[in-house]
Amino acid sequence: MRKINRPPLWRQTPPAAFPVSLGFMGLGLAWRNASGILPIPHEIGDLLLGLSTAFLIYFLFIYAAKIIARPRVLWEDMKTPPGRAGVSALPMAVMLLVAALLPFNVEIPEVWWTGVILQAGTVILSILTLWKGAPELRAFSPFQYLSFVGPVVAPLAGVPLGFVTASTWLTMFALISWFIITLGYGRKLLIVRPPVPLRPSLAIALAAVSLLGIAFSLLGNSTLFLFFYVLAWIIGLALVAFGRWIMKDGWTPVWGALTFPAATFTNLQIVAVKHDFGALALAGVWIGLAIGTPLILYIVYKALMAFIQGDLAKKSGAALA
Repeated sequence: MRKINRPPLWRQTPPAAFPVSLGFMGLGLAWRNASGILPIPHEIGDLLLGLSTAFLIYFLFIYAAKIIARPRVLWEDMKTPPGRAGVSALPMAVMLLVAALLPFNVEIPEVWWTGVILQAGTVILSILTLWKGAPELRAFSPFQYLSFVGPVVAPLAGVPLGFVTASTWLTMFALISWFIITLGYGRKLLIVRPPVPLRPSLAIALAAVSLLGIAFSLLGNSTLFLFFYVLAWIIGLALVAFGRWIMKDGWTPVWGALTFPAATFTNLQIVAVKHDFGALALAGVWIGLAIGTPLILYIVYKALMAFIQGDLAKKSGAALA
């Protein structure tokens, strides 16, 4: 039989791995933080954080190798909305990694600033690709939350590290971006529904509002925290109610969009418990862990297997170095 030569896996590293990484690490943080308010062992969170950190570092290294081998591949990966979202999730994951290390008394401000700079770079590249891309690809979509609301991850580690002013500016940029995208995409939804393969991307809206809620809690704005907390519950319940409709097409790389929303919603509920929101917030923590844990771990497994087989790059349209 004729042998088929496939390019090495690292040359086809898909940006779709980074939203999954966000959800995986967010799940670890949720279990670690929940151990302080629920009768659960913190070792579960520690294990998940360790595994998710290894997952992230592995994909960071091989994606960096892919860019070094052919720098233009970054531009090509960002030509599509899912690709832009995936690349934008990379610096978000870097900043989240710094937050994940804080419970272990490990502070790495240099890595946080690296994430902030990379996030600013992805915002600029996202604007450029939207400007130079085809008009039909400029339409509002949930993927743009990752591209432009991504800086909202900064306060999770920035505030504890003392970078309050920078975290405030990044959060305000994210808030303005969230408002514009929500209005634009909300208007679009009134006219046309998303195609079946892209329906899971709707869940990204939950991640955006949950992160904004957490950020404003860290920045001491109780009014905006309450606003986004209520909005997160509304969106979360809607996603559960329409779950079968959203996931009708079965597993695809777009399912990565389901991971981080589940994790951030759970972490938001943990913050709400600490704000004395009572039984509702406590129930939200249990619900978030019960739904998010098997869902996220399943998607991590599917994404990893698809990557090993070369299907993740192919199905997500990743560029080849």
